[in-house]
Amino acid sequence: MAQQLEGKVALVAGATRSAGRGIAVELGAAGATVYCTGRTTRTHRSPLDRPETIEETAELVTAAGGRGIAVQVDHMQIEQVRRLVERIAIEQAGQLDVLVNDVWGGQPLAEWGPPFWEHNLENNLLMHRNGVETHIITSWHVAPLMVKRRTGLVVEITDGDDPTPGHFHDHLFYDLVKKSVMRLAIAQAAEMGAYGVTAVSLTPGWLRSEEMLEGKGVTEANWQDVASTTGPEGRQNAWLISESPHFIGRAVVALATDQSVSRWNGQSLSATRLAEEYGFTDIDDRRPLPGGLVEVLDDHGHVIRREDYRR
Repeated sequence: MAQQLEGKVALVAGATRSAGRGIAVELGAAGATVYCTGRTTRTHRSPLDRPETIEETAELVTAAGGRGIAVQVDHMQIEQVRRLVERIAIEQAGQLDVLVNDVWGGQPLAEWGPPFWEHNLENNLLMHRNGVETHIITSWHVAPLMVKRRTGLVVEITDGDDPTPGHFHDHLFYDLVKKSVMRLAIAQAAEMGAYGVTAVSLTPGWLRSEEMLEGKGVTEANWQDVASTTGPEGRQNAWLISESPHFIGRAVVALATDQSVSRWNGQSLSATRLAEEYGFTDIDDRRPLPGGLVEVLDDHGHVIRREDYRR
């Protein structure tokens, strides 16, 4: 897929770290110009207080073979998003081929365990603003560019690929955010499909984010030290089926380089499913979910069955 996106322009909203950074870098490796947005810069940290910055992401994009452009944007601020899209339209002569809505920032706000009526209401309403309203604001501003050119790909990053009511994330507010993002992709597909624009939602699996690695005291270089341990009752560790952020990045690149990408319009997809379809692997040249894995436990002690991770 090297340089197949040369001459293409992408916006990764929420590119500071984790999946957003992995997606931005892989788009760069395919030759794209990538606008990398987020709140944390080398001179300003967001309320998450993480060290990763949008400048670092942009530099990684350029080093991978593309062109990274860092722009500090709070995607809850309508005026900031308007200025961002206006800038892209001017600098790229109206061209924007790929939008990835990856803004989240809700993990520290989530409360796992108690029933929803015992959660902090303000925190969970903020989670909804972070994870849903930011996507709507960004898509609203970007859509006219894509519709005018009658081409484009919108990727909504979520958690899970089952939008049906029967699938529940064990957390009312979290589930509402992630299902809303899936529905947002479906709605955009319905309205923009007639104009040549494809919209999908896309989920990673067990993602090895910077925060996840730090929490276990490992790095990308030695994360398998954690995976080699066993969980309660001797069950295998969920890290065995983990993915680097580059894996979902390669899934986005596969979609962006597919001349028949409209066949996916409106669907809820997983990086694992797309790896099977397009044949890409993770950075260790393997695909997650080893064939011998039967069941594992997640960090909350819930059993993850093999079939839940779409082989």
